[in-house]
Amino acid sequence: MNVHTIGPRERLREVGLRDLADAELVALVLGTGIVGEPASRLAATMVDELGGLEGMARAGHGELAQRRGVGTARAMRLAAAFEIGRRVSNGPRLPWLPDSRAVAEWGRAKLGGLDHEELWALALDGQHRVRAARRVASGGLHGMALSVRDPLRAMLREGASGFVVVHNHPSGDPTPSLEDLRFTEQLAAAADAVATPLLDHVVVAGERYRSMLDDGVLPALAKERELASLGPRVAEREVTASDRVTRLRRRARKSSRGARLEK
Repeated sequence: MNVHTIGPRERLREVGLRDLADAELVALVLGTGIVGEPASRLAATMVDELGGLEGMARAGHGELAQRRGVGTARAMRLAAAFEIGRRVSNGPRLPWLPDSRAVAEWGRAKLGGLDHEELWALALDGQHRVRAARRVASGGLHGMALSVRDPLRAMLREGASGFVVVHNHPSGDPTPSLEDLRFTEQLAAAADAVATPLLDHVVVAGERYRSMLDDGVLPALAKERELASLGPRVAEREVTASDRVTRLRRRARKSSRGARLEK
C-alpha cells in the first residue's frame, strides 16, 4: 500500500481531485480515522481488500458498516458518494454547442412557441458543452430592465469557461435590433474584463436565426477595442473592422424609425 506521509486534504490542495489516488478519495469521504489508525490507512485497507472502488461500490453500506473503523454513518456517506457517481455517469449527456446552428436549435426548442421575448445565458465548459442554462430576462430587451450584470453574474456563479446568450423574436424576424447590438457590445466588454468570454449572441425567430458571431459583430467589437487602445493614428491606417456592425446599426435604426412611423 502506498500511503502518503501527508493527508488527503493537503494532497487535494496541492494537486486537485483528479490526481488523488482511490484510497485518498475514500479517506476524504470517511473524514476521520480511529485511535491509532488515520483515515488514509483505513481507506487504503478497504480499497485493497474489497477489490478497488468497484468492489466497494458493490458491497453496499451494510457490508461497509461492518468493517473495523467504519460504522453506519461513514458507510452511508460512502454509499451515497458511489450513488452520486452512478447517477452522473448514467445521466443524460450535456448538450454540445459547437456553432451557432447548434445554439439556434437549442433556442428554437426552448423559445420557439413563446409570444414574448426571453433571454437565456448558457454556461459552457472548455469543450463547448452546456454546464447550465439560466433564464436571465423575460419580456424583451426593449421593455425590460436588463443589465449586463444579470447574465454575467449567473455565468460566473456556474464557473463557465465561456458563454453564449440566446433570445427570441416572436415577430418572426431574427434581425438584431439596435438594442440587441448595444447590449451585446456592453456584455462582451464586461465579459472580457472578467476573463469569461461571450462567445456568441444568437437571435431565433421561427425557423430562422441570426448569430452575432457569424455576422462579424463580436470579432468587430473586439477589433474596435484593440484599435482604440493603440491610438487614433493606428486606427486611421487600419481598415475599419466595424463596417458590418455599422451597417447592422443603420439597418436597425431605420427599422426602429419605420416602426414608430407606422404607429
